[in-house]
Amino acid sequence: MNAREFAFKVICDIETNKNYSNISINKHFKNIDIKNAERGFATELIYGVVENKYYLDYIINKLSKIKVKKMSTFVKTIIRMGTYQILFLDSISDYAAVDESVKLAKKYDKRSSGFVNAILRNEIRNKETIKNIEEKDKAKALSIKYSYNQWMIESWIERFGIDFTEELLEENSKKPNIYIRVNTIKISRDELIEKLVKLGIECSKVNNIEEAIEVKNLKNIENNELFSQGLFTIQDISSMIVGKTINPKENSLVLDVCSAPGGKTTHIATVMKNTGKVVARDVFKHKLKLIKSTVDRLGLSNVDIEEYDALKSDEESVEKFDYVLTDVPCSGLGIVRRKPEIKYKEKEDLKELPIIQRNILDNSSKYVKVGGTLVYSTCTIQDEENIDVVEAFLKDNSNFRLDPIDSVDIDKEEQSSGVLKIYPNIHGMDGFFIAKLVRVR
Repeated sequence: MNAREFAFKVICDIETNKNYSNISINKHFKNIDIKNAERGFATELIYGVVENKYYLDYIINKLSKIKVKKMSTFVKTIIRMGTYQILFLDSISDYAAVDESVKLAKKYDKRSSGFVNAILRNEIRNKETIKNIEEKDKAKALSIKYSYNQWMIESWIERFGIDFTEELLEENSKKPNIYIRVNTIKISRDELIEKLVKLGIECSKVNNIEEAIEVKNLKNIENNELFSQGLFTIQDISSMIVGKTINPKENSLVLDVCSAPGGKTTHIATVMKNTGKVVARDVFKHKLKLIKSTVDRLGLSNVDIEEYDALKSDEESVEKFDYVLTDVPCSGLGIVRRKPEIKYKEKEDLKELPIIQRNILDNSSKYVKVGGTLVYSTCTIQDEENIDVVEAFLKDNSNFRLDPIDSVDIDKEEQSSGVLKIYPNIHGMDGFFIAKLVRVR
């Protein structure tokens, strides 16, 4: 199977089953034989089409009497792929883009091959002007250019202003950096860097996070011998900052109420130098297996994994823990660079999230000892899921107060207030919100 057909199958899976692209790619790579040399091109096609879906549809609709929304999944996927190759990939010849698209159409929807050929050749003839966005409304124009549901653009313009919003959209359109977290139980950062360099991997230290390394050309991570040995794990800087914010002392008792896939859990366990205990909970059994796999690979013995729903109160855990982490389910609007499908979420789909988040925070607060720490975090930049939830909680719970975040150095003014708002366009990392609270009585 060649790269284009592989990309076609993955994109159809994403479109039909609403899967995240990274999950669908990994699933198909395991089940379909594709040469390593073809993987890079296939991945570029998949992410390129998914990330630019609205823009591609806008272009196609300029030339097609049949609008994209009325096309079958097979046909619109083939035309989107062809359009992306013609207008966005300089390394691909127009002839190859059209010819290979028509071949796919003949194989999967033979009647549409002439239609696919006509649309793509028309794009080539109008290549100089077809990408122009003829839309006066700024929010709508930006939603087309960067392929976002328009309500997101409007909400950010209202909250942040137009300049900040455009900077955020531009930053979110770039490929994210890849960071790894050194497993300091087994190896030092300098020693791991030395081993990585010997494998031909370009890497550099990250300021302020002593466990973090930025890597440039790390591919097929699961097959990497150092990864298999448990010397590192993949984790973004923002996520590492959560563990550094908690910063538990050795031999502490910690609860992570929404642990999967286990990055923050294992970081906390490592910070404690494999002492004490971290109780890692999640409601889904398949996610608990992911946590266990990571814990075992890293060689951690201080993690207990439990199946439990964070929305349910656990009387046996009341006032039991020194530290509690509530990394709650959220809209994910801080990690669009890694999961571009998030851009297409409907506003209605997210309206219940603050209620769920507050419920989990209320339950989690009961488990904290007097003098203990409660950390609330999300991977979104929406105030209604972040500071609004925390402020409402504090209003109803005078036995908690915000506590300065002094274990990292990102934004001193915000950290002194006990909250940290991380934005991709300002901090160069995934968007996150972190609040550190302490129980005073």
